[in-house]
Amino acid sequence: MRRADLPALSIFATVAARRSFRGAARDLGLSVSAVSHAINGLEDHLGVRLLARTTRSVAPTEAGQRLLEGLEPALAAITEAVEAAAASQQQLCGTLRLSVPRSAAEMVPIPRVLAFTRAHPGVKIEIRVQGGLSDIVAEGFDAGIRFAETLEQDMIAVPLGPPQRGAVVAAPAYLAQHPPPATPQDLHAHTCIRRRFAGGALYQWEFERDGAACAVSVSGNLILDDDGLIAEAARRGAGLAYVFEAQVAADLASGRLVRVLEDWCPSFPGFFLYYPCRRLMRPVLRAFVDFLHAGAGVRDGAAMG
Repeated sequence: MRRADLPALSIFATVAARRSFRGAARDLGLSVSAVSHAINGLEDHLGVRLLARTTRSVAPTEAGQRLLEGLEPALAAITEAVEAAAASQQQLCGTLRLSVPRSAAEMVPIPRVLAFTRAHPGVKIEIRVQGGLSDIVAEGFDAGIRFAETLEQDMIAVPLGPPQRGAVVAAPAYLAQHPPPATPQDLHAHTCIRRRFAGGALYQWEFERDGAACAVSVSGNLILDDDGLIAEAARRGAGLAYVFEAQVAADLASGRLVRVLEDWCPSFPGFFLYYPCRRLMRPVLRAFVDFLHAGAGVRDGAAMG
């Protein structure tokens, strides 16, 4: 490899992560034509097509994906080394990219993010709300937010926020016409607002009491994939909904929603910020982790059960 290819390789990795020449140009502060010229030159030099282009999308070819898999750790190490060398002499700066599920985006990050950016005005934080699990390394994120049970074993995880708890709720008008369920099995006689995950599966409502756990495949004529819409449908009397307690705390306090099966919904560990274990860490990510770590502690992903 020629050293002169390094800038083009970095541009290629950015285009592949963004799936867009225009998005990569914006991130890199270059013109679209400059990005296109760099990719064309790299492909000509290597003698292989790295990106498949259509009028609507850009994606790595098989050869491009193989190159990307070996390239990303090397580029990350270079970036981390350069930023670490400069960090002691400069104000903390850079962009921190986070992959966050919508439920966490609504309940956790914004107050923390705002406090961090006030302390470090040279830092930009980009939050991408994503429904499904993502490969944060392959997609160009510095870190993600998820529940601990969904994380890979080689990730480092930092507790983010308090424990969470599920809540089965309904509008008073609905419960006035349908006897409240006394056990999870009673849900089969109720209209429930169902949830579909980003991967396509329908959520089975999970319960636990006195060490006994069960999952119920509920039924209902409304299927949604957004927590806010599910809560709103419940407020309008569409049926029973299973949501996070924190999302409907005001509704429960006002009586707009009523809780059922409360003793079947124990608390569980809340969200975690997670990131790959690396010898070097970008200073901006290290500062953010240290900021979150105050009073919380860090868990090694390899110790997760």
